Amino acid sequence: MSQGRILVVEDDFDVSNMLRIYFQSQGYDVAVAQRGEDALEMCRHQLPNIIVLDIMLPDMDGYDVCRELRSNLRTSHIPIIFLTQKDERSDKIHGLELGADDYITKPFDVEELKLRVRNAMARATYESLTNPTTGLPSGRLIEEQLRQLMRRDDWGIIYVGIEGFTVFGEVYGFVAGEDVLRFTAMILGEVVDSVGTPNDFIGHIGGDDFIIITKKDLIMPVVKELKQHFDARVGTHYDWQTRQQGYLTMRDEAGNETKADLMTLSIGVVTADDGPFTDIREITEAAASARREGQAA
Repeated sequence: MSQGRILVVEDDFDVSNMLRIYFQSQGYDVAVAQRGEDALEMCRHQLPNIIVLDIMLPDMDGYDVCRELRSNLRTSHIPIIFLTQKDERSDKIHGLELGADDYITKPFDVEELKLRVRNAMARATYESLTNPTTGLPSGRLIEEQLRQLMRRDDWGIIYVGIEGFTVFGEVYGFVAGEDVLRFTAMILGEVVDSVGTPNDFIGHIGGDDFIIITKKDLIMPVVKELKQHFDARVGTHYDWQTRQQGYLTMRDEAGNETKADLMTLSIGVVTADDGPFTDIREITEAAASARREGQAA
């Protein structure tokens, strides 16, 4: 299995060939570009997992290549390690300001470069498993935490959703909706810090769905605090008139006025005592069902 795809952007044939041979021997797929424009074109056709980028190139400098990559949504996430003969502090700072992930100066130790490549790729993999809006773990990071529960008997899960979030977004727009998601993530963190434990896990499943994994005897104190904090502060996301009247006024296409409740948390809980569970799918189904039924309302 390939360790990943590396794009080496280097006009010195001896250096680029050495890196190609070395990293291929380490199990990586390696592509080489001698010019900045060639590198950008190659990224358009096949995204590398990481780019080792020389600053001194014949057509454009590495800073310009980095700037182009970071300004393109499709390539903005690719880790970049600058490779250069320059050892000026200002050059390093400039590269990092443009969004480079690391910097190594020629002559370099190829083993050190290997470690920097591996670490940068590991960080990128981890970061891609976090929700971009809230910064909370998502995807496989949540699954990993759930799998660990199968070896424990003291766990509890709090499945959190935001009732009224869709309607709020329709009225106030998606930017305001993202603010609400970040606000909710902040509330979850504050409450877990207050009444949970340092080992509790908070994840963002997606949309307006969140998850907290804690000890089963802490479930109800956490739920109580969540509701209290959210209800007391969610009004700041509405306009003054809506806050005063306590509901959201909407009009349909025909001009008819309807009322919608302000956002509240919809919470379901499941603990190890609700089992036995044979896999994480059964746990998530039970948690989602509990939320729908409002067992912890």
